[in-house]
Amino acid sequence: MVASEATPFSKTGGLADVLGALPPALAARGEEVAVVLPRYRMVPLDGARCVRENMPLWIGPGRYTADIYSLERKGVTYYLVDAPEFFDRDGLYSSGGADYWDNFTRFAALCHAGLGVARHLFRPNIIHCHDWQAALLPVYLKQYFANDPTFTGVKTVFTIHNMGYQGIFGKDRLWWLGLPEWLFREDLLEFYGNINLLKGGIVYADYVTTVSPTYAREIQTPGHGFGLDGLLRARTAHLRGILNGVDYHDWSPERDHYITANYSASDLRGKEQCKMELLGIMGLPTDRPEVPVIGIVSRLAAQKGFDLIAPVAYDLVNWDIKMAILGSGEQQYERLFRALADARPDKFGVYIGFNNRLAHKIEAGADMFLMPSYYEPCGLNQMYSLRYGTLPIAHATGGLDDTIDGSTGFKFRPYSSDAMLGALREALTVYAVDRDRWRKMQVEAMRRDFSWAVSAAAYSDLYHMLAG
Repeated sequence: MVASEATPFSKTGGLADVLGALPPALAARGEEVAVVLPRYRMVPLDGARCVRENMPLWIGPGRYTADIYSLERKGVTYYLVDAPEFFDRDGLYSSGGADYWDNFTRFAALCHAGLGVARHLFRPNIIHCHDWQAALLPVYLKQYFANDPTFTGVKTVFTIHNMGYQGIFGKDRLWWLGLPEWLFREDLLEFYGNINLLKGGIVYADYVTTVSPTYAREIQTPGHGFGLDGLLRARTAHLRGILNGVDYHDWSPERDHYITANYSASDLRGKEQCKMELLGIMGLPTDRPEVPVIGIVSRLAAQKGFDLIAPVAYDLVNWDIKMAILGSGEQQYERLFRALADARPDKFGVYIGFNNRLAHKIEAGADMFLMPSYYEPCGLNQMYSLRYGTLPIAHATGGLDDTIDGSTGFKFRPYSSDAMLGALREALTVYAVDRDRWRKMQVEAMRRDFSWAVSAAAYSDLYHMLAG
């Protein structure tokens, strides 16, 4: 696998979680797995050994070199690409809120290093590339290494984690990337007068995957394809959605060390203790524990559905609910929730920022979890919520639609504030008047299995199919 981030080495989002969990799950199935990553400034080399010095990286008009370090974790070999000119920086993709101007060259270097590792250190059957940062690898492979016996029979898989991030750069970058100008065609890398690296991965990979079955269908429509829906429809025979998994070692109420009391589907008593603790932490009154608590842990952005919440947020003041909100993002939504907490501290507990411990406490202590995302390629928090018996209320899109049904949560469509409020009212009604049904839904939700073992089995089947 080739990717720009992976836990525990580097992380900005869900991609890192996938690359931290899927490779060990594949190794547990008996697959031989290696992962190629940049060695960013913050990534230590403790325990790593240099397995290749001065590996040449020919990128456009320049010749660069990288040292490759190797270490083993959970049955997986990790190769860290130590190329200070590209990766010895403060951030992974940006600094001070601005993307690095040479990101296209930086991740071209990662792709060349991935091919170098495949030629000299780890001979694969499959090279699995993730997101636009690794999308040039299939392009380089077929343009420049098609006749290299090292790669005879090697197949490429390209996974799209979010269509909203495509790696779009000016046409002149083709020369910097060492790619011929004839690739600037509508059916190849050209995209409205620019080049689109994600598009290159879709065109040149042998197989394309994304992170849930419903998202695989949605990205083939104009509303969710971000301009590439026609290309994805053309590749539909070689496109599959495989649902991401969750790590139940970290996210499970039976063993979670962040919460005040552990509990299970067979014994939910600890969840009430978690609720009382959450109320105290968020500064919410504890005198009426029967009042439902709705949790939100999210990036505060329109894509996550906060454009639905904003118009009706002050209407919720009159509902007999409490809300525990954790997140950061767009200033308009941060200001909104701060204002709500200031105006009604008895109803809105808000923490602006990142706090993993609090995220666990919200999952365990809330009764419901709100995820009204406009689109959600897979989503993790709804799967965490199911495991914690915190019934999700979500827009029926992407992985939310695939993981929630009428026996485990509440979904709404169309994408509107009225539809969202309707689903909230339904959940609150069941919670208030049919506690037996609520408890049955909690137990059913907690017994659903969205572990990485399930996802790894699907990827393994795909790899073996491609490898013949």
